[in-house]
Amino acid sequence: MSLLLAFSATRALGQCAGKVSSPSAVADCAARETPREGTAVLDPVHPYSLAELIDVAEHHNPSTRTIWERAKQKARELGVAKSAYYPELEGLAVFGDHRSVNPFPEPLAPRGYVMVEVPIVEPQVTLQYLIFDFGKREGTVDFAKEEKLAAGADVIQVNQALAFRVATAYYQLMTAQERLQATQETLRTAQTTQDAAENRLNNGLATLPDVLQARAETSQAVFDEASADGDEKVARVTLTEAVGADPSPNIVIDTQRSAPLPEKLTMSVDALIDRAMKDRPDLMAQALRIRSAEASIRAAKAEYKPQIVLSASGAQTSVWPTADYGVLGSASEPTWSVALGVKWRIFDGGVRKNELLIAESKRREAEDELTEKHDQTTREVWTAYIAFRTALRKQDAAVALLESANASYSASLDAYKYGVKNLVDVVTAEKQLALARLSSVSARSELFLEAVNLEFATGNLLRNQPAATSLQSQDGHQ
Repeated sequence: MSLLLAFSATRALGQCAGKVSSPSAVADCAARETPREGTAVLDPVHPYSLAELIDVAEHHNPSTRTIWERAKQKARELGVAKSAYYPELEGLAVFGDHRSVNPFPEPLAPRGYVMVEVPIVEPQVTLQYLIFDFGKREGTVDFAKEEKLAAGADVIQVNQALAFRVATAYYQLMTAQERLQATQETLRTAQTTQDAAENRLNNGLATLPDVLQARAETSQAVFDEASADGDEKVARVTLTEAVGADPSPNIVIDTQRSAPLPEKLTMSVDALIDRAMKDRPDLMAQALRIRSAEASIRAAKAEYKPQIVLSASGAQTSVWPTADYGVLGSASEPTWSVALGVKWRIFDGGVRKNELLIAESKRREAEDELTEKHDQTTREVWTAYIAFRTALRKQDAAVALLESANASYSASLDAYKYGVKNLVDVVTAEKQLALARLSSVSARSELFLEAVNLEFATGNLLRNQPAATSLQSQDGHQ
């Protein structure tokens, strides 16, 4: 596996270890688990490896908790959709008193009406059960299922993006530290040149302008060293923020200076593109959203069909009626009703038509977005592929450049000491050596980062699949 994938994918997504490759497994786990971790607390003296920092970020970065909660919400929305298949039971208790005027013939009622008062107590249970709806519930449930799976794919995508962000910040800090070291070495080189110039001046073999020029080069090296030191501290702050800790420069990393470099690609560009099309979670999520849009269309079409509904109620009705003329009897009896009805919306002013048109438009939108993402994925894989191959060549060139620049400076300095070359030649070689050191630092970290970027572009981060690049062993062999 590549350097980035040197830690097991089972450590990612700490809430659901080992399930980062399947949107279904991630979505199911999100429905059960709730991330509780807050801001990360880093040990300021412990040297963190890249694997450890990614693990910390997976647990503590706010973006992972945010997408986790969204996946949980989608899982609950599926539960809401499935509940439509069950009957609704409601309990109701009525306590009332009703007084009314009832007209009555005068021969029977002296005033031509009777005042009736009816106290009532009626606890009851009602049932509503949608028996058949021509696929509306099925479409709604399918829509929620696909949205749940898409949310699971989004979780994987966010975690891969976070791993890439942490890796990028890690290698940027490593670059900043090595650049700081390179500027310190350049400062020592400038001081060596200045010492040689002053020694020749003391022996009457050099002029004061030579010494002043050497001192200027030393001052420039001091300036570059201070600038590199500030950049290194800023890179520390960026990394702590990426892992979900309070941004600060209080972090130490294991720079793995002896870590083997990526040596070559293990797959062709066509194979890398095929892997990306199959494994990238953003493409998975978009394909699932097309399916959810199709389910939404089925549900919208079902609105044109009737619904068969069963309604029932049962109660214990107790009444004690009284009248100002005559005698009425009290009662406490069970009462009930059952009805099987057909509900069919005939006219709604275009609501169903527009809902169907919206659903169809969303499907076309999702299809167009998938086409765009396919093109974007192909471009990103090609870019990462070319960038990695370029980084390999730059690394080889940087090694050769550093070797030749070291040899050139050493030879120029020795020749200057013997009076064969002038100080301008030494300063020129010194500047070339400084640039070669910085190029070597940049080329090494760029090679690591481009290897990571290639895995990210193909959707292979945090997965236990073969890496797209192979590493050199310590003896230089694969």
